[in-house]
Amino acid sequence: MGRDGDQAVGHPGGVSYPDKILGDDEEVVRHLHPHWLTVFWPFVLFLLLVGLASFGAAVVPAGNQQALWRLVVVGVALVLALALVAVPLLRWRTTHYVITTHRLLYRTGILSRSGRDIGLSRITDVSYRQTIWDRVINSGTVTIETAGEGGATVLTAIPDSDGVQHLINQLVEEDADRRAQESAGYLGEYHHRDGQHPTEQF
Repeated sequence: MGRDGDQAVGHPGGVSYPDKILGDDEEVVRHLHPHWLTVFWPFVLFLLLVGLASFGAAVVPAGNQQALWRLVVVGVALVLALALVAVPLLRWRTTHYVITTHRLLYRTGILSRSGRDIGLSRITDVSYRQTIWDRVINSGTVTIETAGEGGATVLTAIPDSDGVQHLINQLVEEDADRRAQESAGYLGEYHHRDGQHPTEQF
């Protein structure tokens, strides 16, 4: 684990996400989750629930129903922990921002999944925005404009948002250069073949 949810991901040929959906000549440059502070308050709430459940179980009056009421207290605490702690943690863990050498991938969802793939060649502008608090925690919002319809893609709680913006712009330029070189190579090969004529024999 790297900075603020940033994972260094290689391409070992395994089947884990996102390697299983990469092209043959595609590599992951950065793999991010939302900023770790998005799960800070669920963690604090978990500690609070543990304390309240322990206190509640301890103050249940003695009697025939004591064990039952203690189970009720623990059960309520578990339900609240599932809804208010486990779900946000799973949502954080299953939200992926993946930047590859060819595209940007966004995936989110625990049971039902949604996502979007944006080819680098379609990206026309990348910007980021940080509040004062975002600057303190090194987070921000990244907005990606693309050619065609569909509107901008807005990614929130991105760790190192300014670095991510710079990286995407750099990859877009490199992708454009690569495509230009490939086109030039194809044209050169075509003209080379077109200039070769078989020698006529009489």
